[in-house]
This record gives sequence, structure tokens and C-alpha cells, in this order.
Amino acid sequence: MNTTHLAAVIHRYGDADVISLEQRPMPQPGPDDVLVRIHAASVNPVDWKIRKGYLKDMLPHQLPLTLGWDFAGEIVAVGTQVTGWQIGDAVFARPDIVRDGSYAEYIAVRASEIARKPASLNWQEAAAVPLVALTAWQSLFDMAQLQAGERVLIHAGAGGVGNFAIQLAKVRGAHVITTTSTANVELVKSLGADEVIDYTKQDFSTLRDLDVVFDTLGGDIQLKSLATLRRGGRIVTIASPVDAALAAQHGVTPFFCFVQPNGPQLAEIGQLADAGKLRVVIDSVFPLSEIRAAHARSETGRARGKIVIQVS
Repeated sequence: MNTTHLAAVIHRYGDADVISLEQRPMPQPGPDDVLVRIHAASVNPVDWKIRKGYLKDMLPHQLPLTLGWDFAGEIVAVGTQVTGWQIGDAVFARPDIVRDGSYAEYIAVRASEIARKPASLNWQEAAAVPLVALTAWQSLFDMAQLQAGERVLIHAGAGGVGNFAIQLAKVRGAHVITTTSTANVELVKSLGADEVIDYTKQDFSTLRDLDVVFDTLGGDIQLKSLATLRRGGRIVTIASPVDAALAAQHGVTPFFCFVQPNGPQLAEIGQLADAGKLRVVIDSVFPLSEIRAAHARSETGRARGKIVIQVS
């Protein structure tokens, strides 16, 4: 086994030019870990927010830090306490965000955080799923407790999280309304949206009596969303927590989701993908050597689906 591997790391916080490709010591799996050879990873907005230092007070990272918290790959070593997994198993995961990440040739990850790679997805597609699909799952199902027949508004349906939120809400049997730009109206319809609000031409804030809003944007969008809910409705956000007093004024229950690793949930998501109920939309693919350009693409906020990193 090699003693080093190639990884994209930061030694300080800042713009994309702080990312460097370096040979780093090979990750050492603990007793509850598996060591995975990564085939593909993906970029999420949290990656560049961490890189810029926006989350340094919230997440106790040690620098230098390998970025990236989505991957698909093959197990090459198994910790002494791990059962149910073996060398050669194809897996995917959103690993612990406090540990070194997946813009790298190898990663050590807890066995509880991985799931079998869906057979119907290639490496790139599988790497695009975990963080965004778990975010949508935990927001809509664990927190908002979305039920069949309820009306849910999903903001930014063409984005990575929005893609999966639309599809999972349809699996649950909800009536899905989503916002997007003109260019992506057909995309979100193809994912199952029942109603599409083109924000360049229409104002979502005229909606009323919704059961659930999934806010992926924050700011004014979040504030305007409160009035669209019925009393007793729920708003779940991944942007910034809702003001509790405002939520109470509107008679709605607010939730804030910061996604957590979850192997069993990811296994269920994988089964839905293999059953043809979840489609993966890939915006673009970059080699690991072009990770700075991949970050620049993510920072535009215009990615349609997921940005993927081809590692090996």
C-alpha cells in the first residue's frame, strides 16, 4: 500500500487559489472505519464556504484540510471492528464533515456512513447523490414530516438539493411546486414538479395555504415564504435559521437542517435510484487537477444539478 496519496488541500482560508494538489500521508482507517479508493467526488456549496472560512467557528477543522464531502469508490481496507463490508465493495457516502474529505485518491470513513453504490449509477452519478439527497431526505422527511397529499414549495428546484427534493417529495406523494428560471422549467417538470414558478416572470409570494416550504436560499426568499404557509405549516431551511418570533407570528414551525451522515438512509436512497425513482442530473465534470475551476462553477450559483470531480 502507498504511504502517500494525491489530495486537494487548503493550508489557510481564502479564494480558490488557496487549494493545492499535494501528496499527503495515506489516511489511516480506525477500528470502525473503512479505507476507500475514490473514483469520483462532487462539489457542494458547503465546500467553498468552508474554504472561505465562513464555517470556521461552527466546524472544528484542523488545517491543512482535504476538502469535499461526497464520494463513490471501492473499499480497499476494513477496520478491525467493521462487519458487513469487505475489500472490493463499491460504496458511496457523505462522510463526517469534520474529517478530511474526498477531493483525494483515498478516504478513511466510518462504516456507519457508507452505503452500497446503486448498481444503476456509474461512479460519477453515484458521487453526485449523497450530500444533496440526504439533505433533501432529512429536511423533508425527518424534520418537516412531509405527508402524502400535502402541498410543498421547493425553492431552486434545478439545483443539486432541489433536484432530489422534488423527486423525494413525489415519492412521498406530495403535490410539488418549485421555483426556477426559464431555462430550467422543462428540467424540473421532468423531475416531477406539479407546478413550476418561473421566478423571472412570476412571484411565488402570492401562493397561500401551503403545508411545507423548503428554503434553500435564505434572505428575502425565506422571509416572503412565511406568508405562503397555512397556520400550522412548516418551513425547513438549509440557508440560515428562521427568526423564531417571525415564525410564531405566522403560526408556522421552523426547522434548520445541517445534513448528517447516515448510511441506512443512503441505502434507502440507493434503492430508490435502482428502482428508477431518482434521476441524477450532472451539470459538469472536472478532473481533480481542475478543482479550482469546479469551485468557480459552483460559486456562480448557476449549476444545473451537480458538479462532479473525476478522481480515478
